[in-house]
Amino acid sequence: MAWRNRRGIRRVVATSLILLFAMLAGCTHKLVAHNGDTTVDVYSNKDQFDKVKSMKSEGGAAGIFGGIGESMLAKKIPSATPVKILSSDEEGSMIEVMDGPEKGLQGYVAKDNLD
Repeated sequence: MAWRNRRGIRRVVATSLILLFAMLAGCTHKLVAHNGDTTVDVYSNKDQFDKVKSMKSEGGAAGIFGGIGESMLAKKIPSATPVKILSSDEEGSMIEVMDGPEKGLQGYVAKDNLD
């Protein structure tokens, strides 16, 4: 009778571990860099993201200032860094960095920079 009880306990533990790993895998995403870049720009909030995007799309002097603003306002985070999505909209997501030297950093990234 004792061997049946051990088998049941093992099943419960195995099932619990499988569910735990499945939940953990579903909670994280990774940053994805494009066009040969090795880092992804993470802005402190959506307003800064929108401001830089707007300036860069204008072209001319505003586009130049948008590029400068991008380098000043955005934190460069390495591609493939695990992140947790806190909230999303049609343009991107508010994320939290889960690992690496910037662990705990929260910011906004474009939708196409997440897997």
